[in-house]
Amino acid sequence: MPIDRRPLREQIKDEILDRLSKGDFAPDQPINEMVLAAELGVSRTPLREALIGLEREGIIVSERGKGFRFAPMSPQEFDDLTTIVAALESLALELTDPGYLRSVAPRLLEEARAFSAPEAEQALIERYDDAWHDLLLSGCPNERLMDLITSLKLTMHRYERVAVGDSEVLERSAQEHERIAERLVSMDIEGAVEALKANWQSGKDRIIARLTG
Repeated sequence: MPIDRRPLREQIKDEILDRLSKGDFAPDQPINEMVLAAELGVSRTPLREALIGLEREGIIVSERGKGFRFAPMSPQEFDDLTTIVAALESLALELTDPGYLRSVAPRLLEEARAFSAPEAEQALIERYDDAWHDLLLSGCPNERLMDLITSLKLTMHRYERVAVGDSEVLERSAQEHERIAERLVSMDIEGAVEALKANWQSGKDRIIARLTG
């Protein structure tokens, strides 16, 4: 694990979330704290602190006498997560200085149009989508809000990878991103927020259809 100045429990938490998004842990899988601590090169105390934090976020669950396990997956949870992230990203966009949005809008539009292939592998879509949304919200001054969005998205990626897989070819959402950027270019912030919500709704519908299909 890379070392930084954040508390060790936060670094451990991020590492677990990253592994979870990559599919390293199965839904409902028990967590062997001794093994995981050894893999991460940490003691069990900060590991347990990280696990308790993840439990508060609903990513893992615990049972008396049985320890921690990763939370099972359900279409309803993915629906809930997407609804929350859509609302939080909309808030982040509304909190961003309009002058900053004006400056970044042409680049957002250019990058959306550059992703022109009508279809792409899920892994490529995920990387593009994360990078594009990161740029969209890069001017939000509320760091805590952005940390929360990042954490929730990592959990959402677990669903996407299970439902789709990394290499399956899917229609991409670049046109939806174009609509968001076009509204920002014209400084229609309210319209951009509505287009952002529509983008999330569309993505949610695609994944839930696969989870329930």
